[in-house]
Formats: sequence, structure tokens, C-alpha cells
Amino acid sequence: MPPPRLTRRSVCRWLAGSSSALFGLASWGQPANTLRIIVGYPAGATSDALTRIVAEQMAKSLKQPVIVENKAGAGGRIANETVKAAPPDGSTLLMTPVATMSIFPHSYAGQLRYDPFKDFAPVAHLSNFQLGLAVNAQVPAKTLAEYVALVKADPARYGFYASAAAGSLPHFFGVMFARSAGINLTHVPYKGTAPALQALASGEVAALSTVVADIKSVVDGGKARVLAVAADKRLKQLPDVPTVEEAAGFKFSINTWYVAQAPAATPRAIIDKLNADFNKALASPEVIKRMDELAIEPIQSTPAEAKAFFDGQMAFWDPIVKASGAKAE
Repeated sequence: MPPPRLTRRSVCRWLAGSSSALFGLASWGQPANTLRIIVGYPAGATSDALTRIVAEQMAKSLKQPVIVENKAGAGGRIANETVKAAPPDGSTLLMTPVATMSIFPHSYAGQLRYDPFKDFAPVAHLSNFQLGLAVNAQVPAKTLAEYVALVKADPARYGFYASAAAGSLPHFFGVMFARSAGINLTHVPYKGTAPALQALASGEVAALSTVVADIKSVVDGGKARVLAVAADKRLKQLPDVPTVEEAAGFKFSINTWYVAQAPAATPRAIIDKLNADFNKALASPEVIKRMDELAIEPIQSTPAEAKAFFDGQMAFWDPIVKASGAKAE
């Protein structure tokens, strides 16, 4: 029998069938147990770096893929909505910063499509880290007191400070500091850490409030200097930089943190298992070393401790945000 005649239509049908079969084989070949950790900010931010450090160690320990997925946009709200809608089977987690849970419910009152208490289950309190106030290298202020004097004398030139997003914790750093110092500061929000750092380095803005780890490259490049950190004590990574309390004479400390969370209906047994996996990764000497280089403090916690911490932070920020009157810009 002669071979079948090949026509354009028969070739297209064969290719379509082969593609479907290959796709099916690829799908079946994927690992059944893959953990996705959603980050609400672009790659390169401290939240992304922290997540990737922990995820890499977890993947080694669990011997399964742990994927970090950046769902940047809307100040992290897109990521929250993604995890809220995810299956509650432990396959999708959220890396939760203070702002999107503790601050946004007030600054975006009535606009959020998620409930911080009802839609998520805390798995582990992963880390704490500090904020700093930096100025462009050309600003003639070597100390925080000198910067305050400059703002009072010439607010049109020195009274603008940047942050990575409106309603973010660095935004409220500026709001709270200005009130305590008795000065007027105008917030300039940018769409992410990278453009905010660029604005500071170029002199587009005089000052920047941000996570200390984020600003290291600009400081090392001689484009900016850190005047103070919002911590209870000096950071060993910046031993010559005073705390705000040391430099300004009033108590001022802000705890910046990340909590891993799962969709609310995730079974307790899965949450407990994930908590143990996170704690094991955070206890790794390699993770401790890499986080220390970024001035990030790893935390060991139970799910109950993570929830208690989360609830306490919600209560702490509630009156501060309300009193500031700050709304989403």
C-alpha cells in the first residue's frame, strides 16, 4: 500500500495533535509538590531578596521546587488578592509586609478587595528589619539635626522626601518623623524602590526614607548618605550611623517586618508543616549570614506567635494611621 498522501491539512492536524501530546507530557512531568511564594514588589527589592534567600534554602531542604513569583503593582495589593483567591492547599503563600496589611486598611479605607484578618492565615513571622533616612550627597547636612534645620530654613528646596510607594511604611516614616521634629515634609511617591533610589542619587529629591538594605548601593557609590536609622540601637552594618533617638533627641523606632501567610481556609496541619519548613530554613547558617549582610533579622516563631505578632502590629498602626489623616495618593 502506498504511503498516505501528505497534504497541508493533514500536516497541520498532525502538528496540532503532536503539540497537544507534548504539552500533556510536559504537564504530567511537572513536580506535584511545588510551592509558590508571592511577593508584591519587583525583583531586586528587599522583600524579593529576603524571599529568594529563604526559598532557595527551603528548596534544598524539601527537595522540591520553591518558586518566588513577583506580582508587583498597586503597592502589593495585587499579590494579596492573588493569594486570597488561591487554593487553600499550601501550594501558594504570600510574603506579607507591614504596609499592605497594617496600613492599607486605613489609607485605602473601603477600597481593598481583601480583609487582613479574614482572608489569610499567618504561617511564620520571618524577619524584622530597619528603615533609614538618607539624603543626596550634595545636601549640606552631615547630621539629622542639620537636615532638620535645612528643611525649616528652605522647605521648597529640602522639604521633599521620596519613598517607594504611597501608603508604604517608608511613607509613614516621613509623616511620623516630620511631626516629631516639628517640620513640614512633602512626600513624593515613586513606583518602586529602584526609581526612588534613582531620584535620590540624581538629586531629584533631597531625601529618601527606605529600608536600610535597599540604599546600600547608592551610599557605597557616594551618591547619598544615611543620617539615621529608625531602630532601638545602632545597626552593626552601619555602626557610625546614629538612631533617630540619638540624633534627634526623641524616641522614634519603627519595626519593619515580613510574615508568611496562606489562604484563610488552609488546614492547620499544612500550616504547621510549612511553619516548620520556614523555621528550618531561617536557622540555616547560610541564610543567617546572607540576611545579616542585608541588615535583616531572622525570626523563629510558631503560627500562634506569628498571628499574635500580626494582630499586635495591626493594633499598633491603627491609631497612628488614623491620626495622620494620610490617604492613598
